Amino acid sequence: MGALTVRTASEGETEALGEALGRRLVGGEVLALVGNLGAGKTRFVKGLARGLGVPDAERAVTSPTFVLMAVHQGRLPLYHFDAYRLSGEAEFDLLEGGDFLSAGGVAAVEWAARVSAAIPAGALRIEFEVEGPTERTIEMTGDDRWDELLAGID
Repeated sequence: MGALTVRTASEGETEALGEALGRRLVGGEVLALVGNLGAGKTRFVKGLARGLGVPDAERAVTSPTFVLMAVHQGRLPLYHFDAYRLSGEAEFDLLEGGDFLSAGGVAAVEWAARVSAAIPAGALRIEFEVEGPTERTIEMTGDDRWDELLAGID
């Protein structure tokens, strides 16, 4: 099983971790981000976008809480979801979220636990744990296909 646990000491390190992963993705990946408010999910996605070649990722990527989903064009399209305000999978389906999860780009779903039944079995689960003001423990787990993509990231 693909697994990686990283401790970051700053927002910049959290973004750098996302960027390192983004550089390795080839399309078709779903990332299920889980963590409390302020845990670093959006910071991670900013880095992910940078790794995917999204122009001006720092400014372009914001928490999509009020728009629910944002599409960013880079080397691969990034579909950035925020399920915080959704009541469950049925509402996610109304947004045609499942279509984007299988659209061949990279889908990053913040608050993925709220729509867990909609998340494909092969998704990479990324859990953010707050350890201090800017310190985070980030645990990534997925099936065996993630082994190679996660190897060497730290």
